[in-house]
Amino acid sequence: MIKYLKESMAQADRDVEKNSVRDTVAASLTQIEAGGDAAVREMSEKFDKYSPKSFRLSLDEINALIARLTPQEMSDLKFAQEQVRNFAKAQRASMQDIEVETLPGVILGHKNIPVQSVGCYVPGGKFPMVASAHMSVATASVAGVPRIVAMTPPFNGEPNPAVIAAMHLGGAHEIYVLGGIQAVGAMAIGTETIEPVHMLVGPGNAFVAEAKVQLFGRVGIDLFAGPTETLVIADDTVDAEMCATDLLGQAEHGYNSPAVLLTNSETLANETLNEIDRLLEILPTAATAGVSWRDYGEVIICDTYEELLDKANEIASEHVQVMTDRDDWFLEHMHSYGALFLGARTNVANGDKVIGTNHTLPTEKAGRYTGGLWVGKFLKTHSYQKVMTDEAATHIGEIGSRLCILEGFVGHAEQCNVRVRRYGGRNVPYGEAAEPQSSLEP
Repeated sequence: MIKYLKESMAQADRDVEKNSVRDTVAASLTQIEAGGDAAVREMSEKFDKYSPKSFRLSLDEINALIARLTPQEMSDLKFAQEQVRNFAKAQRASMQDIEVETLPGVILGHKNIPVQSVGCYVPGGKFPMVASAHMSVATASVAGVPRIVAMTPPFNGEPNPAVIAAMHLGGAHEIYVLGGIQAVGAMAIGTETIEPVHMLVGPGNAFVAEAKVQLFGRVGIDLFAGPTETLVIADDTVDAEMCATDLLGQAEHGYNSPAVLLTNSETLANETLNEIDRLLEILPTAATAGVSWRDYGEVIICDTYEELLDKANEIASEHVQVMTDRDDWFLEHMHSYGALFLGARTNVANGDKVIGTNHTLPTEKAGRYTGGLWVGKFLKTHSYQKVMTDEAATHIGEIGSRLCILEGFVGHAEQCNVRVRRYGGRNVPYGEAAEPQSSLEP
């Protein structure tokens, strides 16, 4: 039996917020389409109070910003980026081009080709998301994307040096200090000075996420993203401090970040609720985390581990922290989530910042049908085929001819028939199915 000690805001109330965001984004994208650079500048002045001579940073400006970082900050940044690169390289190595001879004289294959231009959005209005530059820019670089555009909003009225350093070290070819709808709109639609990209990636607030949804089709996107989510699955092998810390650590992302405790211990559930109240008295980001917890926090008690598993797969959370006496059992049986963090020694913050896996992950139950951003998202797998012999062209042509006529596609059948005539010396009447005569054993 499943029991809720705390439930979140009703879905109907969440939808009211979404409808308002949708209308604002649609109007803004129309404005960018019509006004180009002037519209982008107007929106930057309005929302970020930022209007430099050029939104694109020069190499001298980039180097000057990087010089403001301490040696320790640079060392830590480079370490984190190296972990992300190493994992992305291993993933890329797992994706092989193939070519096989499926029948004598019939060659089939596929090639993995990088997307030719990518726009990487790195959030930074409230918190400068340095790690997001590693996740998008560096991963796109490993994939071999030939044009990588990176945009981030100003932080306290100026470019954030750490974010700019991460973008530059990650391999961005163009860096702009531009945020929000105006950034993703400019990258996807293009302006007089910004050439449009083929794909948008990276997290962002509700307006950025909605802009990506509305631009999808015009450009590709990594995934449909909502607010950060975290799910903690815990039993009595861990304590309330660990659970409460992991819940609030993600709730501080924004005012609408769901954080859920799923446990089979009612004692742990109650102690975690008390510990959250205690931590919110001392957490510097409590003004944000407290609102998320009040409106979107949940505590759910299950009787069995099987119930925990079923409920976790139903929730399909972005981040799933598993701290139980059978963590690998959850790894084996979980099928719907963004990323798993297994064991008390592991935590979501390490995954967000440094450990090497990508932190741009599916939210709002999208983990049921997609994984997160990875090097493969920047690659397109394209097939090709070659028929190398007259015998193969005749054999495949005969069968193709008959299958096309079966469906009523006479023009299609003639594409096959002309090969049967040309390479098989057969007199197949125009618009008719080829009779079986050749044989070609695999």
